[in-house]
Amino acid sequence: MQAEGKKYIFDMIRKKWLVLTPEEWVRQNFLNYLIRTKKYPAALIAVEKQIKYGELKRRCDLVVYRNDKPWMIVECKESDVPLSNETIEQILRYNQVLAVDYLVLTNGVSIFAWQLNEGEAIPLDQIPDYTT
Repeated sequence: MQAEGKKYIFDMIRKKWLVLTPEEWVRQNFLNYLIRTKKYPAALIAVEKQIKYGELKRRCDLVVYRNDKPWMIVECKESDVPLSNETIEQILRYNQVLAVDYLVLTNGVSIFAWQLNEGEAIPLDQIPDYTT
């Protein structure tokens, strides 16, 4: 959709139109991938989930829930932002609050995923299925 010279994209989770920024494009496309390709339940995904890290309020791009607990954090960056130690540190800070089983970083070009197990981050070749 386009209005007043701006492009918009529909967020199926929040059920509203959002300004189409480069990061929003990555977030919405990855969200569609999780729901349509990987069959993640849309009702168990939070978009821009606010968390409190110390005295600071932050927002996780996507949080997937399983058994009523956070299960996966997905951090999205726009395509020209390299996935670096800084982005890894960001998602690790979020995980100090949420304590999930999986971490995913994507910029729409590259995707990195890890399974967390007893303090160890195990790199994954693919995003886990929700049924695993």
